[in-house]
Amino acid sequence: MILLAGFGLGLSLIVAIGAQNAFVLRQGVRREHVGVVVAVCALSDAVLYSLGGAGLGVLVEAHPGFVTAARYAGAAVVLGYGALAARRALRGGEELVATADTSVPDAGRRLRPVLLTALALTWLNPHVYLDTVVLQGAVAASYGDDRWWFTAGAVASSLVWFVALGYGARLAAPLLARPGAWRVVDGVIAVVMLAVAASLVAGA
Repeated sequence: MILLAGFGLGLSLIVAIGAQNAFVLRQGVRREHVGVVVAVCALSDAVLYSLGGAGLGVLVEAHPGFVTAARYAGAAVVLGYGALAARRALRGGEELVATADTSVPDAGRRLRPVLLTALALTWLNPHVYLDTVVLQGAVAASYGDDRWWFTAGAVASSLVWFVALGYGARLAAPLLARPGAWRVVDGVIAVVMLAVAASLVAGA
């Protein structure tokens, strides 16, 4: 039951649409380095959940300056990625036609920029720390010696979610075979990124 409680809390925190999920979804649809992106996101969450279970959340709450700095850094990264998505949406045409070809797995961008983007959207997003380290850590602490079962459930929820999002997204590929559809997707991503960046700055 404790394992399921951790799984449920972790899933409720991660399912909300955000910068990280939007990126994983886009990579999944394009079949671009999906395994690497899923691994980065899931393993990062596992580390953060473990830190929360170990009690690091208490230390983070004791140093609000860290959270504030992380908010501004995260807002800058998210805003930058949103600007790129908006640029793709406005340009449309040949660039999107080329990247919409999902017949060849991992076609398109090189691994390094994709990897760096996944890392940045994960580790420079203060919401990730607040959810995984602080909130989950606080709830896990309430279970005493069983907190690691709770933490294990949260880690499992992250793995299940990112695998489902990354590899399940390709089912939508036929709907996104036209440049016009990709422009809509990138436009929505840009709006989501802008909203996330605004919320980060407002909460700082």
